[in-house]
Amino acid sequence: MDPFGARLHEAVAKRGPLCIGIDPHASLLTRWGYGDDVDGLARFSRTVVDTLGDFAAVFKPQSAFYERFGAQGIAVLESTIRQLRAAGALILLDVKRGDVGSTVQAYADAYLNPSSPMYVDAVTASPYPGFGALRPMIDMALMNGGGVFVLALTSNPEGPSVQHARTPDGRTVGQLMIDEISQVNAGAYPLGSIGAVVGATVGETGHDFTLINGPILAPGIGAQGASAADLRRVFGTSLSGVLPAASREILSAGPEPDDLRRAAAKVHSACQDILAGGADDQVRPMVDPGVAETGADR
Repeated sequence: MDPFGARLHEAVAKRGPLCIGIDPHASLLTRWGYGDDVDGLARFSRTVVDTLGDFAAVFKPQSAFYERFGAQGIAVLESTIRQLRAAGALILLDVKRGDVGSTVQAYADAYLNPSSPMYVDAVTASPYPGFGALRPMIDMALMNGGGVFVLALTSNPEGPSVQHARTPDGRTVGQLMIDEISQVNAGAYPLGSIGAVVGATVGETGHDFTLINGPILAPGIGAQGASAADLRRVFGTSLSGVLPAASREILSAGPEPDDLRRAAAKVHSACQDILAGGADDQVRPMVDPGVAETGADR
């Protein structure tokens, strides 16, 4: 399989730089009238995939919202992964796993080994046992054309106490993670397969993203308080690899398919305008004109 970075670059060129989070909050299931149970979870996931599966380059199911229903919820997640793959989308499973030794190897086997029923294109990972502890996960991803998005600068208010702390050489912990990712991606073309997670809500941090040579997942667009315009404030001119992520901003418009597509088109258009302005070589994807125009009116 081609490297994840190359596949992501191609997907973004075709569908645009938007990652849609699939976060089946209890409140969303209830708002959609589906019920906060396994049947509601399955209906919710199927509706999102059927309506938007051919629209976005990447979908990011949040594993925790499936895990809370136990084995039946995991079965729905496995089904959702299969449905997304059939729709031609890349799947980034938001699990934020991180551990050491055989345990992180087991996580790698669970999510990044093609023989696993939970196999996805990429996962999120926590590096705070040490970036090197993630090596089995990174190696498994690189061997099988997968990707790993490593937490660097998260948008939660507790994050800076750790991520802005200084290492002995004066770098912040967040910058250390960015630099470690850059080393893994060195020489990759057109895009490395190891990404960073940097919240769109973090504002100007003074961190250097220019050498990362990989994707930057930027969650927080919409309900968490960031707008597309914040992408330029956070990343400056380092916009070419940014993958904005939105969930509730889009899903709260459901469950009617037309409303979901209008909401997705509105977020897509706003992000594309910002990102295209900072990357001269970025290919502007084709978008259904009727959807885009209708979305702009909302």
